[in-house]
Amino acid sequence: MWALRRASNPLKFRGLTVVTSRVCCAKSEIYSGHSEGNITTSESPQVVYERCLFYHTANVWSNISMGKRSLSSEAGSKSNESDTDLDDGFSELETPASVGSNAVDGNADELVSEPELSDNDDDEEIGEHSQNETGCLDTIATSAQKTKIDKRVTPELAKTIIAAPGAIHGVLDKWVEEGKSLDRAEISLAMLNLRKRRMYVKALQLSEWLEAKHQLDFTERDYASRVDLIAKLRGLQTAQSYIEKIPKSFRGEVIYRTLLANCVSKGDARKAEEVFNKMKDLEFPITSFACNQLLLLYKRLDKKKIADVLLFMEKENIKPTLFTYKLLIDTKGQSNDLTGMDQILETMKAEGIEPDIATQAILAKHYVSGGLKEKAEAILKEMEGGNLNANRWAARCLLPLYAALGKADEVGRIWEVCESNPRLEECMAAIEAWGKLKRVDEAEAVFNKMRTTWKKLSSKHYAALLKVYANHKMLAKGKDLVTQMGDSGCRIGPLTWDALVKLYVEAGEVEKADSMLQKAAEQNKLKPMFSSYIAIMDQYSKRGDIHNAEKMFYRMRQAGYVARLRQFQALVQTYINAKAPAYGIRERMKADNIFPSKNLVAQLAKVDAFRKTAVSDLLD
Repeated sequence: MWALRRASNPLKFRGLTVVTSRVCCAKSEIYSGHSEGNITTSESPQVVYERCLFYHTANVWSNISMGKRSLSSEAGSKSNESDTDLDDGFSELETPASVGSNAVDGNADELVSEPELSDNDDDEEIGEHSQNETGCLDTIATSAQKTKIDKRVTPELAKTIIAAPGAIHGVLDKWVEEGKSLDRAEISLAMLNLRKRRMYVKALQLSEWLEAKHQLDFTERDYASRVDLIAKLRGLQTAQSYIEKIPKSFRGEVIYRTLLANCVSKGDARKAEEVFNKMKDLEFPITSFACNQLLLLYKRLDKKKIADVLLFMEKENIKPTLFTYKLLIDTKGQSNDLTGMDQILETMKAEGIEPDIATQAILAKHYVSGGLKEKAEAILKEMEGGNLNANRWAARCLLPLYAALGKADEVGRIWEVCESNPRLEECMAAIEAWGKLKRVDEAEAVFNKMRTTWKKLSSKHYAALLKVYANHKMLAKGKDLVTQMGDSGCRIGPLTWDALVKLYVEAGEVEKADSMLQKAAEQNKLKPMFSSYIAIMDQYSKRGDIHNAEKMFYRMRQAGYVARLRQFQALVQTYINAKAPAYGIRERMKADNIFPSKNLVAQLAKVDAFRKTAVSDLLD
């Protein structure tokens, strides 16, 4: 339970906060906010820290006050506190939730645009999905859960829509003319199947047809489902315009929460904060879901702001959820602050929230990377629970983690339990594990078993082995595998391109990776993954190739990626390696609302054309 601050006491929160009763700050001053006409101001708290779980910024959300509760995208951008220069290849714990996201659908990240079931990010975190955290299950999906229909079976309506070439309106008209069932349960299962396969275009056509033909009485969550699909396919601005057309009685919190989640999914901090403010202006209740979305956003883009969100949650008495703790644990682990990670875990347990399998896997992963192998092994044994047959769901987590520990015997033991009746997720985890252990033959054997067990594999499944080939610079085998994908009729999209890019990069063929990605994107009209661009850009950076690094930077902007700190880090490093000044780089960052980390500040000093040195002073 979150404790309210006492005005006479230093800033201490009992729950998950900027500080805990065990790790507290020495001094603080409480916000004093006031309004002058339409202008809301707030005094930033000046906090002296001894040991804090999350350091608070010196300028805390310059446009936030507890009276108006408004956010600013420039808030918390400058800090006197040290910050870690973390790689932007973050591991996602929760797919930015949206209407229609659920245990079946689950993935709503813009990084993969293939019309098929795909993983969420280039650095997917184990157990990233939490149904309780999606918060925006649409009525259609909820309806299916209340029926006795087996959702594992693709219904006839879904099969008909999936098989239809082009627009589906004629197919749906014919369905009705033939007098076939079109109740909410049938529609629900069709929508779930379309989302599962990432067939968002057909899902949107279905939603539009249902409303136009008055085949379904739309509710707020049905409209929210439409907002989600429009945001995915046509952009945030179009989705925002559609919201204005929704009947006012249905324009509730779920609608804006859905838009917020899509803003976070696309990494648009300014738009996300604008939507968050709009929700408060409309006096909608601010839930843990909305705050978790901001935490997820700042975990990607500006970790210094995380403390500000926690302070806001405490002030509004918004309790942290399991997912809140997952985010913070992973953030601490990424910065290699294992002590802070343990303290957050203790706080979580003190609040009566026990870590689930995903949280345990996150802890184990960071213990491994931090060199605490004994603690990692203890958690893995706890995850296994003494009987792997009874805890099969843990196998996909255990396989890569034991591989990270270098324990080939444990990987073999766990795979032996799964091998007689494997699941797709377990096969992919085993391929990853054997790849980490440099046992390519075993990885190939698992892939072959997977291919013979299931009739048709998606590009996601091929990509698992492609990554192994890329990590071991096996270019010829990688090309052969891609040829097999094409021959099997598998759709080759951004996930496959990403694996191919890394394959070429590891083989030293950067120009080939560049041209392949450009050609693939132009021909297929799909958006490549962020990691694909960065992998190529990093190689140009190492060479000091300013022209091509700037080209990749521009192409990322053209593809629709909002500028991130990670891109500027690579770009500035390019100028450093080229021993050339970067004129106007600070102005470019400011225009993109990017504020440098401590390490980037040091990088910028090296490319400042007007910096003074001892030698330059003598020459002047």
